[in-house]
Amino acid sequence: MMKATEDSPRMFENDLVDFFSRTHPMVVPIVMVPAASACMYWGVVRHGVGAVAAVLLFIGGALVWSLTEYWLHRTFFHWEPPGKLGERMHFLVHGVHHKWPKDKYRLVMPPAVSISLFFIFLGIFYPLLGARWVWPFHAGFTIGYMAYDLIHYYIHHYNPKSQYWLRLKKHHMLHHFKTPDVRYGVSSKFWDFAFGTVGEQPARRAPVEPPAGS
Repeated sequence: MMKATEDSPRMFENDLVDFFSRTHPMVVPIVMVPAASACMYWGVVRHGVGAVAAVLLFIGGALVWSLTEYWLHRTFFHWEPPGKLGERMHFLVHGVHHKWPKDKYRLVMPPAVSISLFFIFLGIFYPLLGARWVWPFHAGFTIGYMAYDLIHYYIHHYNPKSQYWLRLKKHHMLHHFKTPDVRYGVSSKFWDFAFGTVGEQPARRAPVEPPAGS
């Protein structure tokens, strides 16, 4: 059982709830690889989606996840509603990660959250793509999510050797420790470049003083 330690502080008073607030990163592929495989099987074998179409849909799903990752992080994860309840909600959703960025067991989403999101997004994509095409697409979306979670863990807890991974780690560490209002991409910097959030966060403008005698 993963208990509270100096590197993974207690988050809840209830022992059971606190235990389930921690997730080992290997839980992510253990859950998501079978889920994505089942989606691909359902699309290709059950609904007869061709190999080329299945691959293209899979790639499309992974790309849509990449954009979803960026916008979720930029909007929902960094949204703090007013009041004590809003402050607590923000802490549970994402603030905990910014407070304890070295916590190895509160970096990836717990299965209860990730499995719920799997079905929520499937429910969104199903009416948009239809019963035949949705499965390979959702397989790609699911693998994209899995890659994000594992990359996020990697850049927090390992020291990359290649220049690509070093730049990606620096990008994310700057988000944590210097510029929390920009650099939202985790598994990729592409959307930060696309939406202009790759650099320094904009400085707040000082109020303009009215001319003397006005």
